[in-house]
Amino acid sequence: MKIIYNGTIVNEQSARRGFVVTDGDLIAQVGFGDPDAHTLQACEDVVDAQQGLILPGVIDTHVHFREPGLTAKATIASESRAAVAGGVTSFVDMPNVVPPTVTLEALEQKQAIAARTSLANYAFYVGATRTNVPMLIHEVDYSRVPGVKVFLGSSTGGMLLDDTQALTTLFSQVPALIAVHSEDEALVRASLHEHQLRYGHDIPMACHPAIRSEEACWQSTRRAVSLAERTGARLHVLHVTTARELQLFGDNQLSPSKRITAEACVGHLWFDSDDYARLGARIKVNPAIKTGADREALRRAVAGGRIDVVSTDHAPHLLSEKNEKYLKSPSGMPLAQFSLIAMLELAAMGCFTPAEVVQKMCHNQACLLGIERRGFLRKGYKADVVVVRPEPQGWTITDADVLSTCGWTPLAQATMHHRVARTWVNGVEVYPRRPHQSPAQPLRFSAR
Repeated sequence: MKIIYNGTIVNEQSARRGFVVTDGDLIAQVGFGDPDAHTLQACEDVVDAQQGLILPGVIDTHVHFREPGLTAKATIASESRAAVAGGVTSFVDMPNVVPPTVTLEALEQKQAIAARTSLANYAFYVGATRTNVPMLIHEVDYSRVPGVKVFLGSSTGGMLLDDTQALTTLFSQVPALIAVHSEDEALVRASLHEHQLRYGHDIPMACHPAIRSEEACWQSTRRAVSLAERTGARLHVLHVTTARELQLFGDNQLSPSKRITAEACVGHLWFDSDDYARLGARIKVNPAIKTGADREALRRAVAGGRIDVVSTDHAPHLLSEKNEKYLKSPSGMPLAQFSLIAMLELAAMGCFTPAEVVQKMCHNQACLLGIERRGFLRKGYKADVVVVRPEPQGWTITDADVLSTCGWTPLAQATMHHRVARTWVNGVEVYPRRPHQSPAQPLRFSAR
């Protein structure tokens, strides 16, 4: 058995000095105060948390790890290594790879790659197209798949789904969560055309939130919520970016009766449109990072109930690609390695509490998808545990710290006051040690 002690357990809306005992891949005990001599003697492995934070492993339910087909940018191996260095012990990957994950065969291929190479627990969304809706309804095993990803705005791999009848059938009959990327494609195209007429090939990066506008997000999300209300679908709106959209979501806390839920991403909580002048394409993402007022509204929604979970939309690209002009520069940025400490930094700034960070990055992620026995520090749950060390003097992130294949982060030069010290997946230390054999397991889902 292993004991992790001399730290503050942040778990289930409280922060208390305590310890965690693990036995194999399970949590055997969560105790408060200091462990007694008998408990310490019963453990072969004694880990001193050195007055740090002891947290459940982060569950990041929105990543793009680029494998198969885009492995020059990233692989499941490289990005899971970066993720566990950031305290992320489980991830859910999106389907826009090559080939796209829109068939059972493609889904099985990704699961097999992860089984061989991932350091973190894993699962994969299946993507919706105009032609695969019958498969999504009748053939997918949703105890192994968290749900269906729907691109209501442009995407790679032919996954833009803007056919009204197909969407209605999908929302009415798929027996699982439907996660949507919500932007109105026609409005985005029209705005892009206007900017091309004005700037030609030299569109400034600062125009990105005007091209992928508040109105494009509002109109698409409004329609998706309306369709979900009519059909009874279990709808999850990914990476909400605007204050206006927030009024479409209830402010009640996540529960089994909450059928329409929302996600915010770390980048949209950290940056605002003023940062384009400094960072340019490094913060070009879809939907776009918008105004300071939008960012503040999102932060308040995380502290309340309108935003249910916080993820990363981790999407690495090579800097050589990002440094292209606007029309060729791809959207996306890598954040999984630094998401937890960035959220704790925002907590230190008073945006929310550390307990709310754990609720939105760990507890609610598990509850949202019905992930079995993860996301909490509880006896009998999987031993996914993170120790975070305070850094009172602060430390500065650099691109040299990045473990992702892409080798850069938009958070370079940001000063943090926490650092992930150790991470365990299913009771096996995966950071900073590298295990001889990966302990990662496929995620399992119960009805939600």
